[in-house]
Amino acid sequence: MIDFHTHIVPPSVKQDRDSYFRDPLFKSLYFSPKAKLATAEDLIARMDKDGIDMSVALNIGWSDDDLCARTNDYLMESIVRYPHRLVGFGTVVLGPGEKALREVERCAKGGLCGIGEMRLDRRLLEANGAGVLPPFIETVAAYNLALLVHASEPVGHDYPGKWDTTPEVLYALIKRFPGLRLICAHWGGGLPLYGLMPEVKAVLSGIMFDTAASPYLYSPAIYKEVIEILGPESILFGTDYPLLTAARLLKEIRSLALPVQVEEAILSGNARRLLDKISGKKENRG
Repeated sequence: MIDFHTHIVPPSVKQDRDSYFRDPLFKSLYFSPKAKLATAEDLIARMDKDGIDMSVALNIGWSDDDLCARTNDYLMESIVRYPHRLVGFGTVVLGPGEKALREVERCAKGGLCGIGEMRLDRRLLEANGAGVLPPFIETVAAYNLALLVHASEPVGHDYPGKWDTTPEVLYALIKRFPGLRLICAHWGGGLPLYGLMPEVKAVLSGIMFDTAASPYLYSPAIYKEVIEILGPESILFGTDYPLLTAARLLKEIRSLALPVQVEEAILSGNARRLLDKISGKKENRG
């Protein structure tokens, strides 16, 4: 089984979180002492307990270039320590100039398979972001990386880090950059449900949606609805660990009595095919 959405931080961040509250997103997510932080070792121990074979360890959307680089370094070190258990995704601060592009390149050369979990401000898709987003997307694609973006629902309850990357923002991103290897976190904020519109379904072909934090957001019926609309091949099993454990999501998924091949696709098959495509092309690049 592959958990496609987990988060790890360096031990120094876990041990002294208060020192990192200067970062607005980190503070909003982890200000409460009840908000859990996990290191690579914590994640591996939990994977062993829940029967997870491999996890994709994501970064978060830091607002400081140095924090991005330092936490990306930790992800690179972690995948070296656990090469058969962890896959890493790095992060960057988007802005003018080539700093973010060089960090994407460094992540790729350091063995990371993607960029995420990114929070794409809707303004990046507007005129004032026209010079920032295309070079970033082009660099991600040039290194055959995947891009995993945070997504939020336009309605419903509020929670830390909900953000404004709602379905219409994701839809604009997908239309503008066809062919991008994109994973929309948290069911894409409900974007798959718009696939009932034929023109939307056509645009969403090939886009992946993960199940991270699903029990906090939707009833279990979301699985069967998205399977019916877009097919099981569009879904990636993800927990948002340490927010939730795999055991909780697995219990929910198995309560649905899905066909064996559908459950297998969600829990591992889809993720393995995606990761094989990334690693295969990275090897071909030499």
